[in-house]
Amino acid sequence: MARDGYYFFLPLVALTLVLTWLQVMALGVVTLILAAFVAWFFRDPNRSVPDDPDAVVSPADGKIVRVKSFEEGTEVSIFLSIWNVHVNRSPVEGILVRKEHRPGRFHLAWDDRASVENERVILTISGDRPLTFALVAGVLARRIRVWKNEGDVLGRGDRIGLIRFGSRVDLFFPRNFDMVVSEGDRVYGGSTVLAYWNPGP
Repeated sequence: MARDGYYFFLPLVALTLVLTWLQVMALGVVTLILAAFVAWFFRDPNRSVPDDPDAVVSPADGKIVRVKSFEEGTEVSIFLSIWNVHVNRSPVEGILVRKEHRPGRFHLAWDDRASVENERVILTISGDRPLTFALVAGVLARRIRVWKNEGDVLGRGDRIGLIRFGSRVDLFFPRNFDMVVSEGDRVYGGSTVLAYWNPGP
C-alpha cells in the first residue's frame, strides 16, 4: 500500500477495533469496509519496467483519452478512474528539474478543459530524453502528492507521487518521439510503453 494510504487506513482500523470492543457491530462493519476500500485504493503493485533506454513508460494506470499532434509535438492524456492504481511513476530517467504547482479548477478529469484549467503539478525531467508531464486534479482528486523534489535523480518507472481520488495525467512529447499508443488504449504505470525516442538522422 502507498504510504499516503496509511493516514486513512490506520485510523479506520483503530476505529473498527474500538467499535467492536464497544459491541457497536453495525458501525464496526462499516468502518471495516471503508478500511478495506482504502487499502485497495492505495494499492501499490510492483511493475516490470521495460529495459529499453529509448522507451517512455506510462506514468499512470488508466485509459488514453487524448492523443493530439501539434507542430511542436504530441500531447497524450491518461484518465485515471477511481478503480485504477493511483501511484504515479517517472516515464523516463533523468533529473527532476521542474516541480511547479498551479492552482485551478476541478473539471471532470476526462474533460479536455481539465488539461488547461484544472489544478495541476507540472514536472520536467531533464536527461538524454527530456520530457514534461502534468499531474492533474479532477472533481474527486483534490490532493496531488509528489514525493520527489527538484534535483532528485529518477529512474524510468520510479514511483514519484500519487493523486487521489480519480485524476488525469498529461504528457507533452517533442517531435523526436514516436507514439505507439492510441485513444482508447489501456495503460499501466511503469510497464506500458507510450512512445520511443527517435533522434532522427
